Amino acid sequence: MATTSAIERLKGLKQLLKIERDEDYRLYKEQFLRVTLDQRKKNGVTWYPIKINNEELGSGDLLHLEIERTTQIDKAHQFSSGKNVSLFSNQNEETYEITGTIKSVSKNSLKLIIHSDELPDWCYDGKLGINIQFDDNSYNEMQNALDVVINARNNRIEELREMIEGALPLSFEKINNDVLIPQLNLSQNKAVRHILSVNDIGVIHGPPGTGKTTSIVQAIRLTLQTESQVLVCAPTNSAVDLITEKLIELGVDVLRMGHPARISDELQNSSIDGKISSSPYYKDIKNLRRNAEEYFRMAGKYKRVFGKEEAQQRTAYYTEAKNCIKEARLLEDFIVDELFKTTKVICCTPVTSTHRGLAKKRFGTLFFDEASQALEPMVWIPLLKCKRLILSGDHFQLPPVVKSLEAKKGGLDETLLDRCIKFKEAVSLLTRQYRMNTAIMGFSNNYFYENELIADESVSAQVLLNDENSMLSKSIEFIDTAGCGFDEIQNTETLSHFNPKEGDVLFKHLQQLLTEYAQHEHLPAISVGIISPYKEQREWLKDNISEFEFDKTKLTSLSIKTIDGFQGEERDIIYISLVRSNERQEIGFLNDLRRMNVAITRAKKKLVVIGDSSTIGASKFYNSFLEYCERHGAYRTAWEWA
Repeated sequence: MATTSAIERLKGLKQLLKIERDEDYRLYKEQFLRVTLDQRKKNGVTWYPIKINNEELGSGDLLHLEIERTTQIDKAHQFSSGKNVSLFSNQNEETYEITGTIKSVSKNSLKLIIHSDELPDWCYDGKLGINIQFDDNSYNEMQNALDVVINARNNRIEELREMIEGALPLSFEKINNDVLIPQLNLSQNKAVRHILSVNDIGVIHGPPGTGKTTSIVQAIRLTLQTESQVLVCAPTNSAVDLITEKLIELGVDVLRMGHPARISDELQNSSIDGKISSSPYYKDIKNLRRNAEEYFRMAGKYKRVFGKEEAQQRTAYYTEAKNCIKEARLLEDFIVDELFKTTKVICCTPVTSTHRGLAKKRFGTLFFDEASQALEPMVWIPLLKCKRLILSGDHFQLPPVVKSLEAKKGGLDETLLDRCIKFKEAVSLLTRQYRMNTAIMGFSNNYFYENELIADESVSAQVLLNDENSMLSKSIEFIDTAGCGFDEIQNTETLSHFNPKEGDVLFKHLQQLLTEYAQHEHLPAISVGIISPYKEQREWLKDNISEFEFDKTKLTSLSIKTIDGFQGEERDIIYISLVRSNERQEIGFLNDLRRMNVAITRAKKKLVVIGDSSTIGASKFYNSFLEYCERHGAYRTAWEWA
């Protein structure tokens, strides 16, 4: 049955993955191995010097540290939650290090979970720093998965491989129209019924605000009526957390797997460590560990110079201590084995699905959420354990991150969702969205979704204020900086762009809007999000917002992030600063239309975009957007605020 085209394509994919890994490592070395400590600090991949403010033993007997940069620095850094780092000391010409994973991070401090239950002595002698580590593990797992798929013969993996290639037809059971979930709308119910009929591969296509996750969790709940267990994956920990939360709300029994540092605090009870602590055997485990500590303490009383009897006594205490630890571990293993056998849903990232506890497990269904952000080999890792695949996502939103231009040109960023969306019979589109009013939805709906989306009546006409004479009644504004001389600036180190004058206009507009909004006592409090595709502009906005006075009477939250930071989120008002302004009409990063689609679909009641029409107007996408704004009377000039 094996077709050479599927195998050849996957062999090519393996090569592209190697190119991507090499490029990733090259960038890491450039920022890291070949440069001085000062340069690494500048690149944002090292913090030095640091101090440990607090240490405590957390879940799974792992040490939790609070770490702070001792020289407060306002520069951006590349540390983020979930990244692996090494804590190092470079005293006495020697370097000592111990590895850990970041739990959470702010500008100058972070929480770190160390892969040990105590700190080595050198940690108390000062001269400490932390480095970001290169993560090879995910590349290795992807390569291993591709090898298995390429070599698959006469089994389910081979069938799925050929179906994805289009060489084998997909099959479906008869749709059961009796399935009706009252809290879902028509297109969501249709999607759930579709999933239940899938034998091989199915896709839920969920554009922004259409309740994709709500639909999937209902489909999972119903799938559990015919399957004893399902596997649920997503490419990011935040996406896994979200789907886990929704399943728990439905009363589904979930195990959220992963390193404690990568799981949100609210979900620790659903993690392996959390479930161990709520087990009836946990008291016994604690007692055994306490006894072990006591035996170690007693053994430690015997100093080096002692006789034969003392030596025997010391050995006896050590043996007892080790026996207690061994028994505690056996009890833990027993609890974990039971969890893997009995828990209804196992939620994790693809790489975590290779956990030894899942090594021999097989599942009927893999639900893979946010599939537009996952490289194809990433989906194969958990799919090797499953008979059928349900993908959900939107191929017009965030693509996977590919760092190598060569790998990108070769098609490494083409996802399994991109491939499977072409099988029309496999796809169910969610058409009713609950986030944006009709005007904000309109452009994206027309450009990406063939006008198939409908704004639900609960949101279709929502505005900040119903008053034609007020700026609060306009759902969209494009503020044009063309001709104002607001030229972009490039940071020579990071090569990212920023535009301070455009930032000033944004803050002045926001000032005016919040002042006017606060005058209406009957209006509810609102949330504001400020987005820029450029990290350098995000940092400039964060650093300079304090220069402006805002009326915060009606403001619940104000966040400034890049587009990726807002994936899956929404705000009442969204500002987008496009930054680029040059005579060459170069727009660089703005060409990533899928990311821009994410940006313009985060707002519920008002969207304000600020940019230079003469720079962006040469692009078909932005030209269409400018025309859309003009048709809606949404065009303003920056001179009004300059």
